[in-house]
Amino acid sequence: MVALAGICLGSISVPLDQVWAVLRYKVFGIGPEPDQLYQMVVWKLRFPRVVYAALVGAALALAGAVLQGMIRNPLADPYVIGVSSGASLAAVIAMSSSTAPILRAVGVPAAAFSGAMITLIIVLLFAHRSGQFTGTRILLAGVAVGQVALAGTSLVQLHSEPAEVRGILFWMMGSVAGAEFGKLAVPAIAVIGCALWLTFQGRNLNALAMGDDDAIALGVNVNRLRILLIVVVAILTGVAVSMAGGVGFVGLMIPHIARFLVGADYRRLLPVAALFGAAFLVLIDLVARGIDPPNEYPLTIFTAAIGGPFFLWLLKTSRAESRT
Repeated sequence: MVALAGICLGSISVPLDQVWAVLRYKVFGIGPEPDQLYQMVVWKLRFPRVVYAALVGAALALAGAVLQGMIRNPLADPYVIGVSSGASLAAVIAMSSSTAPILRAVGVPAAAFSGAMITLIIVLLFAHRSGQFTGTRILLAGVAVGQVALAGTSLVQLHSEPAEVRGILFWMMGSVAGAEFGKLAVPAIAVIGCALWLTFQGRNLNALAMGDDDAIALGVNVNRLRILLIVVVAILTGVAVSMAGGVGFVGLMIPHIARFLVGADYRRLLPVAALFGAAFLVLIDLVARGIDPPNEYPLTIFTAAIGGPFFLWLLKTSRAESRT
C-alpha cells in the first residue's frame, strides 16, 4: 500500500487504475498503451524512486539490526557510529571535481563502500580493548570518527566548485531524486544478497547477541562471524549512501520497532526490519516531495525529526534499565 501511494501521489496525481495500466503495459506488455504523461510519471519517475527508497530503507534497517546485535548496544546504527559519515566522505570525494582524477574514477558506489568499510574498521580498532568490544567504547569511537569524517567532508566541499556544493549538500542529507532503472541492478543484487545471507545467519546472530562466551559455547566462530558481519554492514551502508546519501536514524529506529513486534529472534527480526525499513523510507520520501510541491526536501530532515526524539527516549530507557 505504501509503495502504491508513493507512485500515485505527488505534484501530479495518478489514478490507481492508470498505475496498474502502466505497470501491466511496461512489465507484461498487456493492454492498450496508456497515456504518455502517466507513463513518464509512473515508469520514469516514481516507480524507480519507490524502489530506490525501499532498497535504501531495507539496507539501513538491516545494518542497524546487525550492529545492535553485534556490539550488543541498542543505540547503535550506521549513522550514530559514524559509518554513514565515512561512506559520505568517500562518496563526496568521488563526486567533487577538486579531487584527483584517479579518485573520481573509482565511482560513487565503490567509494561509498570503501569509506564505510574503512570507517567501521577504524571504529572497531579504537573500541577494541583486552580482546573485547564494549558498546560504550564503540559508540564513543564512532562519534569521534564520524566527526572527523564530517570535517573531511566539509573540507572537500570548500574546495569544490560552487555549482557542485548545493548538490553535494542536498545529497548528503538524503535524496532519491536521481533514481533510474539503469542504476538499480547492482544495488538490488547487493541488498537482496546480504539480506538472504543474514537471514541464514539468524541462529549465529542470536548467539552473538548473548555475548562472545555464550556464542563460543554454542560453536560459533565469533571472530570470523564478526569480520563477515563487518563486511556485510559496510556493503549495506555503502549501497545506501551511494544511492541516497546520508539518511539518518532509519537503522536506529526500525530494528527496535521490529523487535517490539516480533521479538529479538533474528530469524524473524531481520525480514520484518527489512520490510518495515523499506516501507518507512518510501513513506518519508512521499512526505519529502509532497509536503510543498513542486519543491523537495532532504530525507534526513524528516527522519531526524522522528529519530532524534526516539534516540533520546531510547537513551533514557537504557539508563533506567541499567539501574535496575
